[in-house]
Amino acid sequence: MADVITYRDAVAEGIAREMRRDASVVCLGEDIGAAGGVFKTTTGLLEEFGPERVWDTPISEQAIVGAAMGAAMTGMRPVAEIMFSDFLACCWDYLANEIPKVRYMTGGQVTVPLVVRTANGGGLGFGAQHSQATENWALAVPGLKVAAPATPADVIGMLAAAIRSDDPVVFFEHKGLLATKGPPPPPDHVVELGRAAVVREGGDITLVALASMVPLALKAAEILAGEGVEAEVVDLRCLVPLDAATVLASLRRTSRLVTVEENPYQGGWGATVVSVVADEGFGLLDAPVRRVAGECVPLPFADALEEQVIPTVDKVVTEVRRLAAY
Repeated sequence: MADVITYRDAVAEGIAREMRRDASVVCLGEDIGAAGGVFKTTTGLLEEFGPERVWDTPISEQAIVGAAMGAAMTGMRPVAEIMFSDFLACCWDYLANEIPKVRYMTGGQVTVPLVVRTANGGGLGFGAQHSQATENWALAVPGLKVAAPATPADVIGMLAAAIRSDDPVVFFEHKGLLATKGPPPPPDHVVELGRAAVVREGGDITLVALASMVPLALKAAEILAGEGVEAEVVDLRCLVPLDAATVLASLRRTSRLVTVEENPYQGGWGATVVSVVADEGFGLLDAPVRRVAGECVPLPFADALEEQVIPTVDKVVTEVRRLAAY
């Protein structure tokens, strides 16, 4: 394999590794076959595995996720693609009311080992119905695992864990990261769901981020280092299971916390992290906790306006400067 792999190619590679390993893994979604996916994240799968295992579907999110649910309940491990995460709303009954409840309501007799992959997030000027970061929707539903990788290696490792999971996983692939590159992971690379990663060490402040906010937080940390403020950056990687222990361990070192999230401030995942910290780590804090989050408005098309709505490096740097001076 090459020295670097794109996030986009890592998705196809991660799925292919699991399909080679386990004949019960199948893929379904709109344009995932001959077209290779609208974001080119399923390129090569139809050629390698054929139409018996890579299914092009009609334009119906309900049909895609409903079929995946039935397949999962009867012994397959489907990987279903919903083209944009905004469209999870179209199959919300299955995702919120049916899939996460089956294992519980059958007393464990029936499992639903499926993955719903979806392209998530803004920053590309796709407008209000195609740019939302919707991890917080899935976070609100008990029974779903929620994963959102930030690097190509994590895409592959977390896809492996997600596809092997006996519980349903919603897997958010960030559109703004698709062209980013990183070292490819070794064969058999698996990243356990629910383990955060400290991707930059620092003693002055903890930045907790997810998906595209991780490179943004790292850029902010570089700028701040030039001003003598060393930020530790934690990539959560998963919201469910949530690795609060890694966040609290970081806070023991830094005593200050900023969450950086693309979700709207109202009901975003940062609020959950902050409430856990208030509950379990209040004594570790030397300053108020701050959340840098999306504004509570529909996302604009125009670049200059979208930048006003979602977090930027400048917004994070400004917030950290305030906290460092507290």
